Amino acid sequence: MSKEAQINFVVKLDDDNSPAEIFWGASEADFEGLKPCESLLISMWDQVEKNTMSIDLWTKEMEVGEMSAHYYFTLMKMADTYQRATKNDELSEMIRSFAKEFAIKVEELANK
Repeated sequence: MSKEAQINFVVKLDDDNSPAEIFWGASEADFEGLKPCESLLISMWDQVEKNTMSIDLWTKEMEVGEMSAHYYFTLMKMADTYQRATKNDELSEMIRSFAKEFAIKVEELANK
């Protein structure tokens, strides 16, 4: 039997049509209702176009340090996902290595 799940995003815009608040919820989440978040990165593969479509949003409240952490954790998650999907340990480790170098550089720039 097939099952259906939903992931929902609500983006409240300011007067300039920039994200002021972002909320998310999912039918299979371990919580009810919507939770706030400061940024989201969604990447979708379009099989017909053979291209990636993406949605990248963040609020004005998102701090640079938090954005750097978001990117670091996203890169590490991408490495895990790539490894599970392809079983390619070498390329997965390349992504992790880049993420670690990214984090080091972020720290260096923060200390200047």
